[in-house]
Amino acid sequence: MAQKVDIYALISEKLGCEHKNPEDLSSLALAFIGDAVYELVLRSKVISDFNRSVKELNYFGSALAKAPTQSEIIKKLIEEEMLSETELAIFKRGRNAKSNTSAKNATIGEYRDATGFEALIGHLYLEGNTDRIIELSDYGFNFVIAKHGNPKDIKK
Repeated sequence: MAQKVDIYALISEKLGCEHKNPEDLSSLALAFIGDAVYELVLRSKVISDFNRSVKELNYFGSALAKAPTQSEIIKKLIEEEMLSETELAIFKRGRNAKSNTSAKNATIGEYRDATGFEALIGHLYLEGNTDRIIELSDYGFNFVIAKHGNPKDIKK
C-alpha cells in the first residue's frame, strides 16, 4: 500500500511556512491555493495520458482547467453524491463568495461553480487530504473525457 503524502505539510516544513488551518481562511483564499493544486494534478494527468507536443499539452490542460469544465465536474460530483456534507458546504461557501473578477469565457454561474470547486480543492489541500483531491479530480477528468472525448474536442 502506498504511503499517504501530505504535500502541504511537506512544503510548509521545508520552506519554514506557518501551517494554515483552512477554517481560518476566506473562501477566495482557499480558491486561490485550490486553483494551483488542481492545476498541478491536472497537468500531471495530462502529461501522463497524452504524449503530445507542449502546445497540445497546454491546450489540453487549459480545456480541462477552464471554469465551464470545472462547473461540469462539480455538478457531476454533486449529482453522483460523491461529496460529503462538509465538502458540499465548503463548495457552497466558495461558490457564494463575492469576487470582483470573472472569467472571460464563462457565465457567472460557471465561474462561481469553479470558484467553489477550487475552494474545496484548496480546503482539502490544507487539510492534507491529497488522496481525496486525486479521487475527485480523477473522477472529474474521466467524466469530462467520457462526455467530450479528447480534450481538444472541449469547446473554447
